[in-house]
Formats: sequence, C-alpha cells, structure tokens
Amino acid sequence: MHRSLSPVEISVFHETWPLKRPFVISRGSKVAAQVVVVRIKRDGLTGQGEAVPYGRYGETVSGVVAQLRKLPGLEDRHSVNSTMAPGAARNALDCAFWDLEAKLADVPAFELAGIGTLNEVKTAFTLSLGSPEEMADQALNASRIGLLKLKLGGGLEDEARMRAVRAARPDAQLIADANEAWSVEDLGRLILCAQELKFEMIEQPLPAGRDGVLSDFNRDIAICADESVHTCADLSGLIGRYDGVNIKLDKAGGLTQALEMVVKARSLNFKIMIGSMVATSLAVAPALLLAQGADWVDLDGPLLLKEDRPFGLSIEDGLVAPPERALWG
Repeated sequence: MHRSLSPVEISVFHETWPLKRPFVISRGSKVAAQVVVVRIKRDGLTGQGEAVPYGRYGETVSGVVAQLRKLPGLEDRHSVNSTMAPGAARNALDCAFWDLEAKLADVPAFELAGIGTLNEVKTAFTLSLGSPEEMADQALNASRIGLLKLKLGGGLEDEARMRAVRAARPDAQLIADANEAWSVEDLGRLILCAQELKFEMIEQPLPAGRDGVLSDFNRDIAICADESVHTCADLSGLIGRYDGVNIKLDKAGGLTQALEMVVKARSLNFKIMIGSMVATSLAVAPALLLAQGADWVDLDGPLLLKEDRPFGLSIEDGLVAPPERALWG
C-alpha cells in the first residue's frame, strides 16, 4: 500500500560567494559565484541543494528563484523530475530531495544511488583565461596539482597559451576548454598543437550546433562535448562527433538524470568527464557520486572561492575527499 508522505516546507535563497580573483572564460568574467540554494524540511529534518543559473542558456538568478517559489506541491525527487524541465532550478530541488531522503533513511546518499563506496577523486585545477604569461604563472602556482585545465579563448593566442603552460609544467596532465570559441578554420592548427604538447583532451572547441565537422575530423586527442550535451536525450546524436561528454548537474537538472547519463554514456562508449560550475561545496558534493570512475573530473569550484561554507569539501593537492554528511548526503 502506498504511504502518503508528510508535507514538505521548501525555502529558496540567493547567495553570493566572492572569488579569490576574477575568473575568466571566453564568454566573460566573474568576481563572485551567484548561487541558488533550496532547503526542504520534512519530519524535522532538512535537505539542501545548490545550483548555478546558466547564463549561456538564458537562466538568471532572479528567474530561477521565481520559478522555484511558484512551484506546485512536490512530494519527492521523482515528482520533481516528472514535472520540471532540466536546468538549475530542477538541479537544486533534486539534490535537496536526495539529501533529505538520505537523512530520513539514515543512510548515505551514495548507498541510495547504488554506489558501494565513495572514494576520493582527482580533480583538475582550472587556469583562468589570460595572457600566455599569466596562465603560465597560474600553472606554476598550482605546482602541487597534477591535472590542469586551461580555459582558452579562440584566435592565435591559444597556441601560445598552451605552449606557455606546457613549458611551465612539463610534469602536468593537461586538458583544455575552449567554451565554443574556436573557429573551424583554426581547429586543425590548434588540435595539432595540443597533440604535440601531449594534451589529453579538448573540451567543446566549436559552438554547439556547428560541430558537425568533428564527425570527419581525424585526431589523436579526445574531444569532449560540454555545451553540446545536457541530458540523456542528447547522447545518441553525438556518436562519431565526440569522444567524451561532460556531465554537469546544472545542465542535466539534478543528480537523478545525471546518474542515468553516466550509465547511458558508458553504454555508447563515451569517455566521461564530470564538471561543475563555480560554486560552493554544496553544489559540488553530489557530483562526487558521478565522479567515481570518471575519466576526467573538474570539481575545483570551491578552491576558487575566498571562503567556502561550513563542512566544505576537503581538497588537498587536487584530491577531493567524500563530503561530510553535515554538508550533503
């Protein structure tokens, strides 16, 4: 017999978390992380989730907050996923319900997800877009971190940026993210440069919707989709075009869909990258469930903040420890 659930009380907050220094990508820069936090109370317990509205897809903090405050009654994450479209609003709610469900059951969220153990993972550290000299300095300052991710911006200077960082850190594993900034004309030259410098992967070199040429583009380096992939429905269309996919909670609309994406992406022989937006440990913690066994992990957002929230993730020398349950899950 179906047992009706007690009502939930949902609260929505906008929070601003200043960064240590401006963070720059090809589409612009930010000096603070603007996040939306959802807290759900039921039976004296509180679950919480955090999301970052994605300006690239027309999301704003005010719009996501308004959407969440106008929601009809929702009982659990299953009702969330059946009634809401993917995006930051659904992500915050879905992750908050996962946290609440774990607390009500008194078991870790990773066990609810069918994951046997939650291990530490190696995250990339992101080098903000800048001049070749600035990016080389950033790489040197991260000398204890073995995996570096370069933000690139398109044009002739990207080759100089890659060469400068490789010269500064000949020991490091390198990946790069162009955030859709490369042109088809520059693609061959920049990919050859990345291969020469032994980069492992290039993320989203071409604009989403204009990446069909990748199907006929021979390369000896992995190319990973980010802006071109959001949910399970996108994966089949990327076969032959991309070698890997970057799965993010804010794009997928929460942990529930993202877990399904990992399974389907692996069945289609894609490599897996797990990424996140610039946010606090509360937003990153659920992604650690996805990161188990991933090919690349980019969950360094809390390292970019001046101050993280209480019980924040422990990230030492690029290794992210499982979250404390006082934070999430």
